[in-house]
Amino acid sequence: MSEKIIKSADRVKDIGEVFTPRKTVDFMLDQPEIKEKVNSLTATFLEPSAGEGAFLVELLRRKLSFATEQSKDVSDMQNKFLQALSTLYGIELMEDNVELLVMNMANTFRDVYFNTFKPEDQSQKVLKSANIIISANMAQGDTLKRTTATGDPIIFSEWKPVGNNKVQRTEYTFDAIVEGEGPIGSVQNEAEQLSLFAEPDEDEETEAKNYLPVKWEDVYKQLTD
Repeated sequence: MSEKIIKSADRVKDIGEVFTPRKTVDFMLDQPEIKEKVNSLTATFLEPSAGEGAFLVELLRRKLSFATEQSKDVSDMQNKFLQALSTLYGIELMEDNVELLVMNMANTFRDVYFNTFKPEDQSQKVLKSANIIISANMAQGDTLKRTTATGDPIIFSEWKPVGNNKVQRTEYTFDAIVEGEGPIGSVQNEAEQLSLFAEPDEDEETEAKNYLPVKWEDVYKQLTD
């Protein structure tokens, strides 16, 4: 069965959408300089035109394999699985692609997780935290404009390990990352609660969300001070 590399001729014409074949993905990720970064729990990857996740899904598989090899016990492996996941970021223009991207990343993490850990060692907290990380790290938007589909700044989270088993989450706009500036708070959660037709409050100020350091498995709680 041949791989599907285009969805429609119109999309190729309008946005230049062509998906990367698996053979090409493997060839690129097998390059020594890339392979060195894949075999790292701290090296980050950003796919600026992520599509349905051809590169990111394969990167995730390889990083989880490396995390398994580097872990000293079950608890350590749980943490390293989430840490490996947290290093992968994607931006995709098309809404239908983003939906599949998020689903493919979540399904890949879940499948590798279930195949790696015994049933008695599996944790729903880890799976819920993985979903939060994926949602924070995958964005629908325009990489060149650095904005979302609604024109708001693209916002990503940095996941910085603290000690042996904790993580500190800090939010940055993509623009701040590119320009080398400091963290900028997100109002994404609040915006999701508003009507699409609501008039914006011009006097309302954006407040930075300060996340508390938590255990990797507790990322799903999204605790702020």
